[in-house]
Amino acid sequence: MKPTLLVLAAGMGSRYGGLKQMDGLGPSGETIIDYSIYDAVNAGFGKVVYIVREYFLEQFQETVRNKYSHVKCLDGEPLKFEFVTQELNKIPAGFTLNPERQKPWGTAHAVLMAADTIKEPFVVINGDDFYGRDSFRIAGDWCRKHEGGKGVYAIVGFEIDNTLSESGGVSRGICHYDAEGHLTHVVEHHNVQIEPDGVLRGDNSVSGEHVELRPKDLCSMNMWCFTPDYFEKSAAIFKAFLEENISELKKEFYIPFAVDKMIHDGTAACDVLATPSHWFGVTFKEDRPGVVAKFAELVANGIYPSPLY
Repeated sequence: MKPTLLVLAAGMGSRYGGLKQMDGLGPSGETIIDYSIYDAVNAGFGKVVYIVREYFLEQFQETVRNKYSHVKCLDGEPLKFEFVTQELNKIPAGFTLNPERQKPWGTAHAVLMAADTIKEPFVVINGDDFYGRDSFRIAGDWCRKHEGGKGVYAIVGFEIDNTLSESGGVSRGICHYDAEGHLTHVVEHHNVQIEPDGVLRGDNSVSGEHVELRPKDLCSMNMWCFTPDYFEKSAAIFKAFLEENISELKKEFYIPFAVDKMIHDGTAACDVLATPSHWFGVTFKEDRPGVVAKFAELVANGIYPSPLY
């Protein structure tokens, strides 16, 4: 069984100032998605599904055809691709969209758009985040072990100090889990950074306190592993979400919200998988030079070839 990679690439990149999913950051113009696909293929994945917006679908499809048409899976078969669009009006029958709403419905809604194209265990990632080859290996192994499974999912947790920014404080959802390694809840912390005294601290969004954090604790960077039964469970939660929020202009349906609901309803469990990989990504234009330097270093150290394809 070859897992599928689901890439969330529908974000408009408004804060970054353009389609950051298409920005060449590697030494030979590679995008972050290029590295994710390279790592996924080498971890045994067989298909990539992109979630995009209709307005840049054609550009995305052309880029993929030109760049990846010759890419082979580990078994020698061609790497498969699918494209699915996320739009505001793609909601269940019986709901009427508020005509004033412009904001997308969120990451969990984006995942639901792929329900008809994915029939095997799959891994969800952000298109503008670099997760590292160990993360894809760990996620791919989990998917293969859970082929045909139901009601157990996973989150790939990154050590907090492997996700920090040199530009200042960041927001991180810190994973809490039980003795069996099952996620119990995620607590968002803001302004997370190493302060002048060398101690890692952040603002707990629940208590409002500025607290000390342990650098090796695991946090979520939105890398999830699901089996196909997730779609049906999530769709039911989305309907309930819309019943309360269909008239809202900004409320979003996020993956952590859906998973948390399943955990507390007792309909699913979520394994916490630890990765040693370093995460990095581009949120603002100012992040770009640092990411370019990191890719150059990875190539110089022989982690990746240049060009990738």
